[in-house]
Amino acid sequence: MYDWLNALPKAELHLHLEGSLEPELLFALAERNKIALPWPDVGALRGAYAFNNLQEFLDLYYRGADVLRSEQDFYDLTWAYLLKCQAQNVIHTEPFFDPQTHTERGIPFEVVLRGIKQALVDGEKQLGISHALILSFLRHLSEEQAFDTLQQALPFRDAFVAVGLDSSELGHPPSKFQRVFAKARSEGLLCVAHAGEEGPPEYIWQALDLLKVQRIDHGVRAIEDERLMQRIIDEQIPLTVCPLSNIKLRVFADMRQHNILEMLERGVKVTVNSDDPAYFGGYVSENFAALHEGLGMTQEQAGRLAQNSLEARLA
Repeated sequence: MYDWLNALPKAELHLHLEGSLEPELLFALAERNKIALPWPDVGALRGAYAFNNLQEFLDLYYRGADVLRSEQDFYDLTWAYLLKCQAQNVIHTEPFFDPQTHTERGIPFEVVLRGIKQALVDGEKQLGISHALILSFLRHLSEEQAFDTLQQALPFRDAFVAVGLDSSELGHPPSKFQRVFAKARSEGLLCVAHAGEEGPPEYIWQALDLLKVQRIDHGVRAIEDERLMQRIIDEQIPLTVCPLSNIKLRVFADMRQHNILEMLERGVKVTVNSDDPAYFGGYVSENFAALHEGLGMTQEQAGRLAQNSLEARLA
């Protein structure tokens, strides 16, 4: 079944480039940039990937991202991810990047963007993988800081198609960023936002009504609100669901409890994605395989999930 799932043409709509930083590349970049790491080797780092919640993961994620310093580093990070896409027949990707993770460390915005964008352009030419890049704001920081990031980004407006919202969800509702998303829309940018992973269904309502998003990233807690579910079905609002991530971060205790196929059968436009695959145990094909193994997903259901991803593209 894995080979069949792997060969299925699909798009990935929820992928954090910094979260695709595999331990081997992390150590190589640390050596390149002469950065001391708190882990003695790759095995020790992999052993640290045991998270009780989103925040514990983010603490490690930001520590790992510190090895990314130069334009070449960001190129190498993105290219490694694109090679995974090629191997798994991901024909279109819409990755997130978090400029604030890097600008707060003194890395210029343009260094981050140019490395990522050049790899994506080369991936389209050499690998045949189309792309649409999404700039994400870190929700644990202030809206003022998000405005600053947007201003830094606007001179490079043609390099990305949308803005998003990620990082620590609890205590940071979408309403906190209503004005900066309005500014982004006025510049012709599309909008997406993480909501309903650890946060309540109310955050999904806010993302739809206040941020006016085209897609909801995660959104698995929508099922707790029947009126919200009906709206998502009626308006065919895509949810970019990340099954392995949801298990690793204990949104669900076990894959057998995951609600993605229930939502699919109710008519929700759910899609399968890998989120932060270096940390959560797999890329898109591994997420599809986990649904087959844990939930008995059929080939017909897998085909619908893959088709949903192709239909839910922003570009």
